[in-house]
Amino acid sequence: MKVSREQVAENRRRILDAAGRLFRAKGYEAVTVAEVMKAADLTHGGFYGHFSSKDDLIAQTLAHIVFSGKPENPGLLTHAAQYLSGSHRDDIAGGCATAGLAGETIRQSPGARAAMTAGLRKQIEYFSQTAPGATAAKRRQAAIGSWAAMVGAVILARMSDDPRLSDELLMQTREWISTASRQD
Repeated sequence: MKVSREQVAENRRRILDAAGRLFRAKGYEAVTVAEVMKAADLTHGGFYGHFSSKDDLIAQTLAHIVFSGKPENPGLLTHAAQYLSGSHRDDIAGGCATAGLAGETIRQSPGARAAMTAGLRKQIEYFSQTAPGATAAKRRQAAIGSWAAMVGAVILARMSDDPRLSDELLMQTREWISTASRQD
């Protein structure tokens, strides 16, 4: 039975979405191709019609989830408030791929690292649009510093087994970004 182009695209999206959730939740090594295909509700045999290997799946999943093109830019401070929230911290499988996978991506294929780097570039450009600063260079600096602080805070907040410290990390980073935005 021949599958339509639309169905092939939908199956691919389901695989990428499932892989993205599983990789963020468990890490690359703990997830099997069979597990991804089961989570996508597809047969294992269909995997190689979409991807050449698990490394290819990882790279294409990162390209799919790292920066999937945000429709509107709510502004750096609004984004920071949403990103540095307890609900985002607690949503490991559905949360930020950068915070969840950057440390592991260092040891992945060049394709995976390139996908993560492309997402990083897009994220910086996105934040540079609304970051404070009198010049493009100052806005880019604020975007990079704020994004690094946000990702770092979420990683540290997720790592901590002390709920009060975890909440404090998020709150203090939100406040630091807000204060830095007012100083420029």
